[in-house]
Amino acid sequence: MALHIGIDLGTSGIKAVLIEDLTRVVAVAAEPVAVRRPKVGYSEQDPDLWVSTVLACLDRLAADAPREMAAVRGIGLSGQMLCALILDEGLRPLRPAMLWNDQRALVECDELLAAVPDIGRRTNGTPDPGITAPKLMWLRKHEPQLMDRARMLMLTKDYVRLALTGEVATEPSDAGGTQLLDVASGQWDGGLCAIVGWDPVCLPPILPSWAEAGRLKPDLLRRWGMAGPVAVAAGAGDNMGSTLGAGGARPGDAVLTIGTSGVACIVDGAFHPGPERAILTSAHVVPEVFLSMGVVMSATASLDWVGQLTGRRVPELDAEAGTFVAQQGPATAPVFLPCLTGIRTPLNRPDMTGRITGLHPGVTPAMLAYATMEGVAFQFASCIAAQEEVGVRPERFTVVGGGTRSALWLTLLATALGRTVHLIDGADMAGPCGAGRLAAVAAGAPLTCLQEPVAPTRAIEPDRGLADILADRRARMWADL
Repeated sequence: MALHIGIDLGTSGIKAVLIEDLTRVVAVAAEPVAVRRPKVGYSEQDPDLWVSTVLACLDRLAADAPREMAAVRGIGLSGQMLCALILDEGLRPLRPAMLWNDQRALVECDELLAAVPDIGRRTNGTPDPGITAPKLMWLRKHEPQLMDRARMLMLTKDYVRLALTGEVATEPSDAGGTQLLDVASGQWDGGLCAIVGWDPVCLPPILPSWAEAGRLKPDLLRRWGMAGPVAVAAGAGDNMGSTLGAGGARPGDAVLTIGTSGVACIVDGAFHPGPERAILTSAHVVPEVFLSMGVVMSATASLDWVGQLTGRRVPELDAEAGTFVAQQGPATAPVFLPCLTGIRTPLNRPDMTGRITGLHPGVTPAMLAYATMEGVAFQFASCIAAQEEVGVRPERFTVVGGGTRSALWLTLLATALGRTVHLIDGADMAGPCGAGRLAAVAAGAPLTCLQEPVAPTRAIEPDRGLADILADRRARMWADL
């Protein structure tokens, strides 16, 4: 019996899963985390909240499954990418972490692109305010005294691993999101660091994602009743962890995540950057492959917004939207481009705001919910089309994330793509399960276990009766952009 823990650090919550033999989930613990938005366009979190929440989740696992917890041999982490967390010489945070959806560094994106016109072909993509490097430039400009004290750049899951092990490290999948890494070589780029104004000495060493990057501290072993030793893997960016956990390891595997944001992750056997279409391309956590990522900035977050607007819970909106489609069809619904926090793929328009056309007195909350899910599905289809334009070839589609709870959303997605999409058991566990696979390798399992497939449990086919209607509505959504 091999037992490992996978931890996924999401934007709005953290989940820890105790896994036996890479497949059986023994226990789960989850806790929310708060996001601060002190100004419009700002998005920050307290990094010590990440640590305290992870510790609370592992306390819960130890209480619920003490026998299995004692036998754990590895821990893996995946985490929200692109954050900017700067530490002082004592490896303590100098300020809250700036998150992936922070939009304040717009000017710095233009400056970086002007200084390095080919940056999109060397790093993970075109400069975007969500990416780390422009944030560092913004901090240097607006908080210079604080930056003078900076001694280490840290990413989300790496800061938690530091708390668990006392070791400083990162790995290529997450480091690719800093725009300080040469993605093809997997090494920090000193020239890019110089332009951004960051000393390469203040960057963590890069290890393979599956490597042991430290061992759990003795006091934590005692806290959770673990026999030890417990290896802690270098880990993964959240998109790579979810892709791996859903079985995305071979070229052609495509894993679509309908989460707070939406991401179309396609495993690629070659480095196919697509900066002109705002595609992110990073190393995957499986050897010798890359991950092409098309990003929908606001997916379930858009439906949450409709819920706040209408005073309805999301499950209610989903049920009402399904009834609306069955009884009336989508023709009378507004057309909604739900880019509430900008558009990344395929337009690279972080300044864009959402727009709704076709409002009339008969519009109901159900129609708004339908239009939201439809608009997100259309954005996914545009991401995939852009990725195919630059040479990426998706063949097998799996869908994960909270949006998979909606049968209507899945049908809309399959129809917008014109492809069959598949579900797997425990789709909402893909992130921590992927991290758990990395934990297993760090603890001594063969590297080949990363490539073990995950069997689909259900196929969702495109709705041919909706296809023509959706094609017309999709054209209307993108009109005049």
